[in-house]
Amino acid sequence: MPRPIHARIDLSALEHNLHLVRRQTSARVMAVIKANAYGHGLLPAADALRAADGFALLDIQEAVRLREAGFRQTILLLEGAFSPEDVALMAEHQLAGVIHSPHQIAMLEACPQRESLSLWLKLNTGMNRLGFVPEQFAPALEQVRRHPAVREVTLMTHFAHADERPGVAAQLERFESLASPYRLARSLANSAALLRYPATHGDWVRPGIMLYGSSPFAEVSAEQLGLRPVMTLTSQLIAVTELQAGQAVGYGGTFRADSAMRIGVVACGYADGYPRHAATGTPILVDGQRTRTLGRVSMDMLCVDLTRLPRAEVGSHVTLWGEGVSVDEVAQAAGTISYEALCALAPRVPQTFR
Repeated sequence: MPRPIHARIDLSALEHNLHLVRRQTSARVMAVIKANAYGHGLLPAADALRAADGFALLDIQEAVRLREAGFRQTILLLEGAFSPEDVALMAEHQLAGVIHSPHQIAMLEACPQRESLSLWLKLNTGMNRLGFVPEQFAPALEQVRRHPAVREVTLMTHFAHADERPGVAAQLERFESLASPYRLARSLANSAALLRYPATHGDWVRPGIMLYGSSPFAEVSAEQLGLRPVMTLTSQLIAVTELQAGQAVGYGGTFRADSAMRIGVVACGYADGYPRHAATGTPILVDGQRTRTLGRVSMDMLCVDLTRLPRAEVGSHVTLWGEGVSVDEVAQAAGTISYEALCALAPRVPQTFR
């Protein structure tokens, strides 16, 4: 028998979450499916999100796979070209690409003038990762616009604080002061800005984490936002044992029983993608009932408290995250974010799609 852990991907939830995005905005929707669609499977996720106006990812080979699979929407490479050869592939497959630095503009010289490229010029308005700073912006835009291979230019930026204070006001003002003289399409909003700041919607929004049923806000749950979880990670109990008062469990003995208690061992560990730093008390479901993890997560196993679950036994169903226990809750208990938890799902965990 195969190991019982698996991830169920609810494609109808992806469709639901995309519809929710549509209800929030009249802008075109660029569905972010980078990192294997945040661990959910590139092609199945793209198929479920087929009603989106475009897709955004990083890897040019994944973009080519989408084209070859018949997707005709705008496909945007979020970090643009890494070599002149990438520019040629972008032209061949009609892929859009971000331009965020002078060396990428230089790569355009390798592109034949007969080609027709769609480029997204990125402004650094305060995130201070990628993009042209204000004094570089106008010269860079002029270089890109006058290149004979460039068909259209979209202006974009990325917010550093859309999900928290101080918000987007300073970056939005900086962007508008630079972009306002130009009649060009604009893209600013990630999931958090899309939900919280309608003024940022522009011509394209770029939802990512919300499509997968996770909240971009620490203080607002996905359920409160009307989002449905797409990935449900499940396994089973593979052992049940008793602890006496004073006995410890797991590596380092970080959990020690105050009194006699019953514990279970789940076939799931950090090699499956479950966060190793999930502390004692991380929520988990056993046979649909909420309980807590105990001690350190091991490579292939973790322990749970069964003291108040007398009917739980070997073979009992366990939900690590998804329907009934949010990946946001698990990530918060582990001192991380849902993005990391979802993206960390290991290749050894089988996925089923419905």
